[in-house]
Amino acid sequence: MISATTPLVLVGAGNMGGAMLNGWLDAGVDPGSIVVIDPKPSEAMTARLKTAGVRCVGTPPEGLTAGILMLAVKPQIMDQVLPGLAGLVGPETVSLSVAAGKTLSYFEERLGGAIVRTIPNTPAMIGRGITGAVANAAVSDAAKAEIDRLLSVCGPVEWVEDEALIDAITAVSGSGPAYVFYLAECMAEAGRKCGLPADLAMRLARATVTGAGELMHQSPDGAATLRQNVTSPNGTTAAALAVLMDRDGIQPLFDKALKAAADRSRELAG
Repeated sequence: MISATTPLVLVGAGNMGGAMLNGWLDAGVDPGSIVVIDPKPSEAMTARLKTAGVRCVGTPPEGLTAGILMLAVKPQIMDQVLPGLAGLVGPETVSLSVAAGKTLSYFEERLGGAIVRTIPNTPAMIGRGITGAVANAAVSDAAKAEIDRLLSVCGPVEWVEDEALIDAITAVSGSGPAYVFYLAECMAEAGRKCGLPADLAMRLARATVTGAGELMHQSPDGAATLRQNVTSPNGTTAAALAVLMDRDGIQPLFDKALKAAADRSRELAG
């Protein structure tokens, strides 16, 4: 599907686009089948592109048809960027977006053809992300499999048939890393209020959150089982969980927070 003549064209080599690009190169994707469009890549990305032998241009090249056109620019500037990319789209091109709030119909109206809309998250930058994806009817099974392979360099891909579910995916995993970082902040602040020096409290909270995440990543057990394994009857963990799992504890807050995120995702889609 992608080759030197119908390359994978990456528009935007910032945090997310750059993470994908590094993953592709590390996975052995032919650098000659990749073209990057970015007027101002970072120094580190410029060096990576030069070392790998990936072509990088500031504006869309003429006479080129993309096999896959990956749109990794901020949604706020998408309206400005898309008109210049229309010439890259041919009958077999699949346009792939990682922009929040931009729907399949948005891209169908501006680019036409086969469209895949995705919601990755920032742990993709270290190969530990997860991506939600939905395709329009023009995307073939073969194209879907190829895109799944490319996205998987940064973590698993979860496909849905109903685009409306993308808003909920955005609320859970797209925005989710921020919730975990805030959890570490809250744990550290609570530890400080219990008498710990602030820097020690943050080190303890950070290591606990990252360690628990890695344990959940490696363990075959579900989150509930892992929680129960830590909780001795009438012990310290049980005392804390009695507060966190109370009727006015964490669950109602998360219900409210994720609904707010999903509602905002729908608003952005307009």
